[in-house]
Amino acid sequence: MLTSKQRAALRAQANSLDPVFQLGKGEIDQDVQTAVANCLAARELIKLKVLDTSPYTAKEAAALLAEGTGAEVVQVIGSKLVLFLQKQKPEESRFAGLLAGL
Repeated sequence: MLTSKQRAALRAQANSLDPVFQLGKGEIDQDVQTAVANCLAARELIKLKVLDTSPYTAKEAAALLAEGTGAEVVQVIGSKLVLFLQKQKPEESRFAGLLAGL
């Protein structure tokens, strides 16, 4: 569980990120969750965009993906959402130093 200070630090890091996934009219199925989980394993912090054609709102998509991948929802603003999943080994995490001091 992220604290509000950790969440704020991650939001600041995510500000300059471009969305790596666009969720459209398709369902958020196991394939989408696996792809997001693989991306989270590589990057730890990702931004996604929910298109107008999607049957999900950004909050619904964030909740489904967080539950399916084990990630934390950092923020949902408009049609964009940010997810974070810290690596198992803290020494491999890019954000371990950032989050440890908070």
